[in-house]
Amino acid sequence: MLSPAVHRLQPRPSRPRVTEATDQTFRDAMRQLARSVCLITLGSGEERTGLTATSVSPLSAEPPTLVVCVNRASPSYPALTRLGVFAVNVLSADQREFAERFASGSSLNREERYRDGRWLALPSGAHCLADSIAVFDCDVEERIERHTHAIVIGRVRSVWAGGGSGALVHWRGTYDQVGWSDEEVARAIGLFPRLGAR
Repeated sequence: MLSPAVHRLQPRPSRPRVTEATDQTFRDAMRQLARSVCLITLGSGEERTGLTATSVSPLSAEPPTLVVCVNRASPSYPALTRLGVFAVNVLSADQREFAERFASGSSLNREERYRDGRWLALPSGAHCLADSIAVFDCDVEERIERHTHAIVIGRVRSVWAGGGSGALVHWRGTYDQVGWSDEEVARAIGLFPRLGAR
C-alpha cells in the first residue's frame, strides 16, 4: 500500500513566470497535471503486449468512446495498429508494480510483464488485469498520428468498474494515491496501529 507522498510547498512568486514553450518547459509544466495511471493491454498468446499510459481520457458517452495517446516509438504500437483492439486497465493504488512493469523504461520482456496478477480474456481477445478498478474493452475507431505520438480513439465495447483501494495517479514525476479511506489516513499518520498489531 502506498503511503501519502510528501511534497514540499514552495512559496508562490508574486507573478507567474511565463516562458517560451520548449520541450523542457512543456515537460516541467505537464508534471503539474495529476493523471490516472492505466495499462493498455492487447493481443493474446505470444502476441500479448502492453504499455503504461497516463494520457487516457473520455471522449463521448454517446457512443462510449475514449482517447489514448501512445508514443509511436513504443514496441506495442505496431501491434496496436495491426490488431485494432485494446483494453484500458485503470490501476488501483496497490498495483504500482504493474505500472512499473509495463513502463517504457522496463527491461522486462512481454512474458515477464504478464507474470503474476490475475488476467482475464475479454471479448476482444485482449487480456485485462482482473483487480483493476475499471476496465474498458475497445476497438480502434481511428488513429491520428501527430509528431511523436498517435491519438487513438477507442470505441468501448464492454466495461466493468470495481472497487478496491484508491486510484493510482502520477504527479510531479512520482506515483501517488487518491481516494484514501479514513482508516488509511489514520494509519499513515500514526493514529492507529497497523493491521495485525496487538
